Amino acid sequence: MMQIQWLAPLYLWLSPLLCVIIGFVVYKAVCQCAVADTLIADSYMRTVLLYFSYKKKIIKAVLYSLGVIALWIALARPASYEQREMVVQEGRDLFIALDISRSMLAQDCKPNRLMFAKQKIKELLKQLSAERVGLIVFSGSTFVQCPLTSDYGAFAMYLDQLDVETISSGTTALDQAIVCALDAFKKAGDRKHKLLVLFTDGEDFSSNLSGTKQKAAQEGMHIFTVGIGSVDGAPIPLYDAKGTFIGHQKDRQGAVVISRLNEGILSNLAHDSGGYYVAAQESLHDIAHITKSVTAFEKERFDDASCTHIIEYYQYPLWVSFISFALEWLL
Repeated sequence: MMQIQWLAPLYLWLSPLLCVIIGFVVYKAVCQCAVADTLIADSYMRTVLLYFSYKKKIIKAVLYSLGVIALWIALARPASYEQREMVVQEGRDLFIALDISRSMLAQDCKPNRLMFAKQKIKELLKQLSAERVGLIVFSGSTFVQCPLTSDYGAFAMYLDQLDVETISSGTTALDQAIVCALDAFKKAGDRKHKLLVLFTDGEDFSSNLSGTKQKAAQEGMHIFTVGIGSVDGAPIPLYDAKGTFIGHQKDRQGAVVISRLNEGILSNLAHDSGGYYVAAQESLHDIAHITKSVTAFEKERFDDASCTHIIEYYQYPLWVSFISFALEWLL
């Protein structure tokens, strides 16, 4: 049997108010008939009140009450769920790796490199379609913040959770981000193409980046790199536990450390893995290049997903309400 569900059940709590309105309408009609009976004898009814009719009063009260009830039902949005259908999903698996080392707090990108990179990632999500994306965060250590998913809303939620307090005090290791992505792809199943997009300023203290690149190439991983920051660089701000600015990072000699975009290592990394390097810009041309490169790869079939259709019936009580009010007004 078809089971009715209410998509706006909050309106069902208006039933006491509904009873009050209907009670008032019925009470008004009864009072009008009672007054007519008291003041005018039946023999003079047609002469004195030419257009008064007990039946008309009752019918108007019924129509008005029916209209109110139908409108209440329409507001509650009755619906039913159709039988599930299997939907074939196709797309590409793509991991996005975001550098969260302390150098990403440099402010040569507004408001800083980390926030700028997050904005770029969100733009990339807007331009992608039917892809499964995952989020990896890395600095001295690396972990999967969000596994592969086609739910971009959930991905954005994980991305928004990254803030200044998430920044690691460790140094950046690009090789660990690549290794983490390779492991994550293995867990996701066999894929012809493995795509990784790195958002980083390129500062790297990897122990075995060359060997990791070779392993990535052997396993069919294509790495795209997005350089965040400027070649001229900017100092790295320091904050206390409360997020208050307390100065800039300094080296052992007391000089302010300037963090610069390392385009050379990012360009070589992308080129050697069959990917593409682009420097982040204020415009969207950088993301457009990455999107074009990603979508050039052949789509692969994901696991089939079941889809449930919701059929709403609010329009039927809405029509009943409209007709009832129209007839009540005409009488």
